[in-house]
This record gives sequence, structure tokens and C-alpha cells, in this order.
Amino acid sequence: MATKTTKTTAKSKLGGVQNQAKAAYAKGTAALGEIKSFTQGNVEAVVASGKILGAGLKVLGEGYVAEGRSAVSTFNADMKELTAVKSPLDFFKLQSKILGRNIGTVVDFQTKNAEAVMKLAKDSVAPISKRVEVAIDAVRKAA
Repeated sequence: MATKTTKTTAKSKLGGVQNQAKAAYAKGTAALGEIKSFTQGNVEAVVASGKILGAGLKVLGEGYVAEGRSAVSTFNADMKELTAVKSPLDFFKLQSKILGRNIGTVVDFQTKNAEAVMKLAKDSVAPISKRVEVAIDAVRKAA
């Protein structure tokens, strides 16, 4: 009779261990699923950020090309005016006009581009920033 009780006790303990193993496996599988979806979300955020950055850089590049063409056109016009100068006084007046215009153009160009670059940086980081917020929330919930 002692052997039957020992067998029954061993079977019940073995059943308990098996149930605990199944529960641990289920928890591990669920955790891996969460990690997979979290990682997938991170990858999607990086891809979205890259797309935003690429599109923004394309627009900035097109703006630089347009500004370059404009600068070449302005330079050619300035050279024609310089060839038409008849006196040193006219030369200094023209140089002063060109210098003032060019300084104003540079300041405007830098201001416009600084704003565009800052906006692009902010927009391209936004998807990653959202993922960081999700990670922080997950850590807070776990703690």
C-alpha cells in the first residue's frame, strides 16, 4: 500500500511540475511575442523616419539647386554690369550694391534653410520618439 501512495504522490508531483513547466512555457512564448511586436514597431519607426528624412533631403537638395542656378544667373548679370563700368566711382558704387545684395541674400538663405533643417530634423525623429515613449510606458508597467 505504501508503494501505491508513493506512486500516487510521485504522479501528482510530476503532474504539478508539468503544469508549472507548461505555464512557464506559455509565459515565455507570450513574452517572446511581445518582444517581437515591440522590435517590429521599432523597425517600422526607423523605416518611417528614414522615409521622412529622405523626402526632406530631396526637397532641400532641390532648393539648393534652384538657389545655385539663381546665383549663377545673378553672377552673370553682375559681370555684364561690371564690364559696362566707365569710372572708378561707378565701379565702387556697383561693388557696394553687389556686396549689400549678396549679404542680404546669404542671410535670407541661411535663415530659410536653418528653419527647414530644424523642421526636417523634428519631423524625422518623431516616429522614433513615439517608440521611445512606448518603451518608457512598457518599463513603467513592468516596474
